[in-house]
Amino acid sequence: MNILESANIMKTIKIWNDAPSDRQLQEIARDLRAGQTMIWPTDTMYALACDALNPKAIDAICRLKGINPEKQTLSIVCADIAEAAKYGRLDNDIFMMMRRNTPGPFTFICRAASTLPRAFKGRKSVGIRIPACGTDLAIVRELGNPILTTSVEAPDDDYMSEPSLLLDIYDGRVDILLDAGRRPAVLSTVVDCTGPEIEITRQGEGELA
Repeated sequence: MNILESANIMKTIKIWNDAPSDRQLQEIARDLRAGQTMIWPTDTMYALACDALNPKAIDAICRLKGINPEKQTLSIVCADIAEAAKYGRLDNDIFMMMRRNTPGPFTFICRAASTLPRAFKGRKSVGIRIPACGTDLAIVRELGNPILTTSVEAPDDDYMSEPSLLLDIYDGRVDILLDAGRRPAVLSTVVDCTGPEIEITRQGEGELA
């Protein structure tokens, strides 16, 4: 293989109209189960992602992002509230709030349930996302379990929005890029549900109902 042929190491999968095909879903799920890492679109910006049941893949994402998994809250994308309730402790107020606001651009910090994947054991809290992104929800359903996710790090908004620029930064460091075209460079709104009162700790995209 010559230099030009091997210039791009990262596999790129083009997603049209926020609707991956069945073949694409099967391929992505297979790669994630094998421990591969991914950049995928969300309803806010592009993000790093991997199978939340794969500790080695989670370690790779944390190293890449510079996250100390012992000290920082990790977030997972769930297909729906029923799946979220398996991994976070949702009382009636939290459940109804999530029902009103999902799918949407919110990260809910919840008290962790004992059923969290092995890589999350010992954690008191977990971030839960149910994004308004058909690609994300279809992949989680195909995989059959949550996906760990964290926003990409890039020099400016253009890099965080544009797949071709993300390829420049992450080629050779991440296995898969899901190219869904240019995305907005906005943050999710973070809602802390672990205390006696529900509190917005970061106002990003969306207004919490």
